[in-house]
Amino acid sequence: MKALARYGKEFGGYRMIDVPEPTCGPEDIIIEIKAAAICGADMKHYKVDNGSDEFNSIRGHEFAGEIVKVGELVKDWKVGQRVVSDNSAHVCGVCPACEQGDFLCCENKVNLGLDNNTWGGGFSKYCKVPGEILRIHKHAIWEIPENVKYEEAAVLDPICNSYKAIAQQAHLLPGQDVVVFGTGPLGLFAVQVARIMGAVNIVMVGLEEDTKVRFGVAKELGATHVVNGSKEDVVKRCTEICGRDNLGLVVECSGANIALKQAIEMLRPNGEVVRVGMGFKPLEFSINDITSWNKSIIGHMAYDSTSWRNAIRLLEAGQIKVQPMITHRLGLSEWEKGFELMANKEAIKVIFHYDFED
Repeated sequence: MKALARYGKEFGGYRMIDVPEPTCGPEDIIIEIKAAAICGADMKHYKVDNGSDEFNSIRGHEFAGEIVKVGELVKDWKVGQRVVSDNSAHVCGVCPACEQGDFLCCENKVNLGLDNNTWGGGFSKYCKVPGEILRIHKHAIWEIPENVKYEEAAVLDPICNSYKAIAQQAHLLPGQDVVVFGTGPLGLFAVQVARIMGAVNIVMVGLEEDTKVRFGVAKELGATHVVNGSKEDVVKRCTEICGRDNLGLVVECSGANIALKQAIEMLRPNGEVVRVGMGFKPLEFSINDITSWNKSIIGHMAYDSTSWRNAIRLLEAGQIKVQPMITHRLGLSEWEKGFELMANKEAIKVIFHYDFED
């Protein structure tokens, strides 16, 4: 079968390669991939070719599919079930994070479809969910409700991230306002969760290139206002919209240092920034405001089983909308086109399906 693989350690390019189909051990599950989505974590390696021939991983950690094989000792799952993975493949099971069921914060975690995994990922035909993870983490996979499409279930990863950031980590109350930086899937799902949580003003902050596609989708999904950071004074405009007394939560999904700076500045005293996005440059500004006015910066990573259970219910009930965000559906053979669409911000979510004849 074909698989889109990454080569190199820190950063490396992609190659479409031939790999053997995974074998099913006595406790394993084999999933046939029906839909897989490009994530921002995949994008950071696009067109970064360091010349390395060292295999890193089969990519694609946002995927859903059908169980086609189960090991002889598997009792909880059966062939034919429609499932989605939370992309866990290995955790230690004994660290403080694992003790709390927060498996995606295990320092020894290895994820399906991300770096240094040996079990596979969604950018292929089949993926193995290893029995070792299912012994420790029973909710490493979830059954998909009948009325939820594979392509919708495939993006539960960013839905669950946004759900945890706002509903579980922040202290948002109905009637307050929320500002969301970043117009990618995490930001757009954050808009929807803020709407569900009862926010009054939901302000999406993006850049000039977001005006052609993403601002319109943001409004469709519940943003009451959009702010063009390329042309507007972001702090001034957001304060005008919300009023300082009402702005207790900023969800920073862009990873840009300037966004974090602006988020701290616009928050009211005792406000919170949940930092979902990642940036790799050192900060070059003071964060004394978090001390002077008791503001909080909350680090965010992934989700837990509560996030998944509730996000799936919201998706099943139609309270979370995915279809407006799926802008392109392509065969895996067209992977370069999909990545280019994402790089140019012409796409929000690109869904791949396996289209090779093996």
